[in-house]
Amino acid sequence: MSATLSIIVPAYNEENTIQHILEKICEVQLIQDLKKEIVVVNDCSQDNTENKILAFQQQHPEINIVYKKHEVNQGKGAALRTGFQNANGDFVIVQDADMEYDPSEFNLLVKPILDGFADVVYGSRFMGGRPHRILFFWHTIGNKILTFISNMFTNLNLTDMETCYKMFRREIIQSIDLKENRFGFEPEVTAKVAKIPKIRIYEVGISYYGRTYDEGKKIGMKDAFRALYCIIRYNLFS
Repeated sequence: MSATLSIIVPAYNEENTIQHILEKICEVQLIQDLKKEIVVVNDCSQDNTENKILAFQQQHPEINIVYKKHEVNQGKGAALRTGFQNANGDFVIVQDADMEYDPSEFNLLVKPILDGFADVVYGSRFMGGRPHRILFFWHTIGNKILTFISNMFTNLNLTDMETCYKMFRREIIQSIDLKENRFGFEPEVTAKVAKIPKIRIYEVGISYYGRTYDEGKKIGMKDAFRALYCIIRYNLFS
């Protein structure tokens, strides 16, 4: 019997991209006959995101799409918790709705798990020879500093702790008690995964098609300071 990959898509005011990312997900041919379950979580969008999702769902009844909606905006971390709770697949991956990451690379992340080597796989934007859009110097430096500090506490050697592409065996991510509502999810889940006895964490190089703030990028300095707080909190006091 074929296994299933659950793809968690948190969405907030992504009316311009949500249908495109869903189309790209549907086009992906997964290795070893993996099936797909798409869990879309609308975090109380104020634009036309919901109508775009429902229209896509109606136009593609053959696609296994689970739609959840928050009545109050809670943040990406909260949307991911809702997605994880409603995932039924054997494996789970996070896919932002903003087109910065390419779903055709799902196979790169799932292969170490299917081959029996990994329980968790991170997709790194800073390793490998895949295309990367050249954008913000200080954003990149901040990312690398946060990854470095996270590694100091977790004793991991990740190159990209803040990456969106994180794939888990479902039972692992559903067993973790996550708290962060916004972008603190990344350091929190990394700290808590690292504490699981005998966990096998792998990292693979991925491409990155980053957005500018004018194009809709949402993360900023406030989130960077929150990430630093979360690294300390969830490694030392959780």
